Amino acid sequence: MIVRSMRVFLRPIRVRVMNEMNPKTAFLRGLAAALAVFFLASCAESGSGPAAVVARPAGGDFVLQSAAGPVDTRALRGNVLLIYFGYVNCPDICPVSMAAGAAALNALTPQERAKTRMIMVSVDPERDTPASLKEYAAYFHPAMIGAVGTPAETAAIAKSFGAGYLRQPTRPDGGYAVDHSSQTYVVGPDGKVVELLSLGVATDKVVATVRKLL
Repeated sequence: MIVRSMRVFLRPIRVRVMNEMNPKTAFLRGLAAALAVFFLASCAESGSGPAAVVARPAGGDFVLQSAAGPVDTRALRGNVLLIYFGYVNCPDICPVSMAAGAAALNALTPQERAKTRMIMVSVDPERDTPASLKEYAAYFHPAMIGAVGTPAETAAIAKSFGAGYLRQPTRPDGGYAVDHSSQTYVVGPDGKVVELLSLGVATDKVVATVRKLL
């Protein structure tokens, strides 16, 4: 798979975010910006210049906290996991990615959906709480899970999946943005990463990927 880091594209479109933002408002405000990121990245990758080939990350099991209790990926063996790294106050990329994940879940049959989990791992453990993550994830789909750990746990999990994130300096109003990668990591029933889905991937592609693993 040819993948290019989204970080260089995220920086120019960073948007000011209030400390608390309604997910619907965030989605509407950030849709155009996120789509611009996707098309810009697509144009860059389709050019004649060299592109980096990124090896599939190893991934790994983790235990994080959600509003419903610990999320232990080892206890989810036999399910397909869609792992996404994001945060509640994200103004653009996260709402689009979460909405895309919800569309894919809705396209699955009830039986398939029962064996599929989408988990958003917070890259903002300083602000995100299990309660705020639950509210945020449920806005997009009731089956989605939001989970958070300590800064050290977050760093270790992100490293194992090859996900990048960078907290920006705090603004005068007390808020800040977190630049982060935008891929969704598909973990098979055996617990191994099998595919990376880019921002803007078609719903049919996500559904086909999940069904292939069930």
